[in-house]
Amino acid sequence: MARINLVPWREARRQQRKKEFAVLTGASVVAVLVIMGLWHLINQGMIDNQIERNNTLRKEIQVVDAKINEIKRLDEVRDRLMARMELIQSLQSSRPESVHLMDELVFIMPEGVVLTNVKQNGRSVSLEGIAQSNAQISALMRSVEDSDWLTKPELKLISTGERGSEGLNRFSLAMQQDKPEAEEK
Repeated sequence: MARINLVPWREARRQQRKKEFAVLTGASVVAVLVIMGLWHLINQGMIDNQIERNNTLRKEIQVVDAKINEIKRLDEVRDRLMARMELIQSLQSSRPESVHLMDELVFIMPEGVVLTNVKQNGRSVSLEGIAQSNAQISALMRSVEDSDWLTKPELKLISTGERGSEGLNRFSLAMQQDKPEAEEK
């Protein structure tokens, strides 16, 4: 049998396979690096785009917040103006009430009663005066009950004092000012 030495052929084939393996490995590594680089660029582009969108949204949110603050300020101004308008309207509607009070006091005052002090605090009216008798104070209280503009008479104080030969009674009377139904309409 003839002996053929196949070692150099096998060695040459091994060397070629090593070269092919190295080329394929290098090509694979390069392809992976290129793919990873592209993937990184795409992701970085998406991140940059999202950061830009977030910054745009922050700017818009600041604009909207400024508008909201302006609206709140305008609401406060409007509320203050509405409160002023309501106050003016209530003053306008209650303006004739003091005239009616004085007019009504003239009509309900019986003979022999003199007022020394009249105070009004909102709807409360306080009268202080001098009467010749308790009957006149009672007549004043009945007149207040019958009045359209005055209600709820409440006697606070009666004191008797001497003045000359006549005995005079000092009194303090509280009542509420009311508005007749016809006037409210």
